[in-house]
Amino acid sequence: MGLIHIELFATLDLVGQSPGGPDEDPAGFPFGGWQAPLLDETAGAQVGAAYEGTDALLLGRRTYDIFAAYWPHQEGGEDNEIATLFNSVPKYVASRGRPDLSWAGSTQLGPDLAGAVREIRDRHEHVKVVGSLNLVQTLLREKLFDRLDLWVHPIVLGVGKKVFDGGAVPTNVTLLEPPAAGPKGTVYLRYGLAEGTPGTGDMSAPDRGVGRDD
Repeated sequence: MGLIHIELFATLDLVGQSPGGPDEDPAGFPFGGWQAPLLDETAGAQVGAAYEGTDALLLGRRTYDIFAAYWPHQEGGEDNEIATLFNSVPKYVASRGRPDLSWAGSTQLGPDLAGAVREIRDRHEHVKVVGSLNLVQTLLREKLFDRLDLWVHPIVLGVGKKVFDGGAVPTNVTLLEPPAAGPKGTVYLRYGLAEGTPGTGDMSAPDRGVGRDD
């Protein structure tokens, strides 16, 4: 069985909508492209390394349309390495509509999304999910992910679609490596899915000494 890796770029208040540009999601969101002023070489290297070993892309409709319009034309340019990878691996699209699948290697998933994702996981070693917030909600709800890579940027927007926006269920995750920070304040966190659900405790228990006045 392969692994499903979710890649998300978020603000400090965990808004993940339209990080790359103002036209990514123009439905009344005023901060499209918020990530651009915060990019640096450290973040770029981390993003590049995160795609190593990827042998399939799993994308929501909007993200797929953006990628399909851009990456087929980038081979030989500054982003040649990622472009070559994206253009060569299979692309799976989660959509209720009828997307244009002319990007080589593209396939639309059927209505049983969870079942289709499980089949993809059995077919590939490293499946990458990029952006695709609506799709991510299903993956979180079904716990159909193995790793969550989260880039947290040092801004607060107060509006926009959140990373955990209706799909989250009680879930344990574990930090897979120490956090990494770039010079502009972006922090990279890599989590893995862990067993069980969050536990609870009592911080005022006597053995902790919390709340005692002696």
